Amino acid sequence: MPVHVRTGDTVMVTSGNDKGAVGEVLTVISKKDRVVVKGVNIRSRSIKPTQQNPKGGTIKKEMSIHMSNVSPVVEGKPARVRFETQKDGTKVRIGVVRDEKGKKIEKVIGEVHNASARSTGK
Repeated sequence: MPVHVRTGDTVMVTSGNDKGAVGEVLTVISKKDRVVVKGVNIRSRSIKPTQQNPKGGTIKKEMSIHMSNVSPVVEGKPARVRFETQKDGTKVRIGVVRDEKGKKIEKVIGEVHNASARSTGK
């Protein structure tokens, strides 16, 4: 299944404790279908004392959340994502939202494959 978010995308959390939070995707963990979003799902971790840090202590760290709980942001709203192959052979991700009048707004979020990287199948 294609991934609807990629590293560097701006996403909105759609469910969970941080619902409504907007942040940048730092890491995508594709084997577990999870993402790490900057400023979301922050947990405290205890650190043992070491030579570099003799007192030890706690650090705050972003933990992963499930990929289904985030959506890319298009014009300030969470968007559905679809994949489309353009006439030149480039495959792109398109974010789809509706404005307040109900009109559909589509915006290219990013390129999945460019035309030169795709095989011709010959």
